[in-house]
Amino acid sequence: MKNLYLIGGTMGVGKTTVCQSLKRLLPKAVFLDGDWCWDAEPFVVTEETKAMVMDNICHVLNNFIHCTEYENIIFCWVMHQQGIIDSILERLDTGSCSIKAVSLVCSEGELQKRLDRDIEQGLREADAVERSIPRLALYEELDTVKLDVSELTVSETAERLAKMEEV
Repeated sequence: MKNLYLIGGTMGVGKTTVCQSLKRLLPKAVFLDGDWCWDAEPFVVTEETKAMVMDNICHVLNNFIHCTEYENIIFCWVMHQQGIIDSILERLDTGSCSIKAVSLVCSEGELQKRLDRDIEQGLREADAVERSIPRLALYEELDTVKLDVSELTVSETAERLAKMEEV
C-alpha cells in the first residue's frame, strides 16, 4: 500500500518547506508541489489555465502512483476548497493508496510573521498578506486533518505527518 499525502494550506504557512523535509524522512518518497505545474509569467487564472493545471497535477501524481519505485507520494498546494481536493482524488488511481489529507493551519499572527519574513527576503510580493490571511478560515470547512503549525518547527511538523494514519 502506497501513502498519498495531500498537504494543503494557505500561502506562507510552510507547505513546501515541510514537504521537502517529509520527503527526506520517508522511504522511497517523491514530492510534487502544485505550484510547479502552473509557474507562469504572467500568472493568468482562466477556466482554461485552471483545467490545464489540474491535468498537469493529476498526470504527474498518477505517474508517481504507478511507478513501483515510490511508496510515499507527497503533494502540496493551496487546496482551499473541498471541490479542489475532490476533483484531484476523482482523477487519481488511488486503489493502492492510503490517503492522508491534511491542512496546515496557524494563527493569523504567525502567518503574518512568516509572510513578512518572506516579503523581506524577496520571496513574495507585498500583496501576499492580503491574499493569504483571509483564506485561513476556509481550511476549517475542509474534510482534512487540521495540523496547527503555529508553534511547530519544520522538522516537528514533518515528523507528525510521517506518523499519520489514513484519514
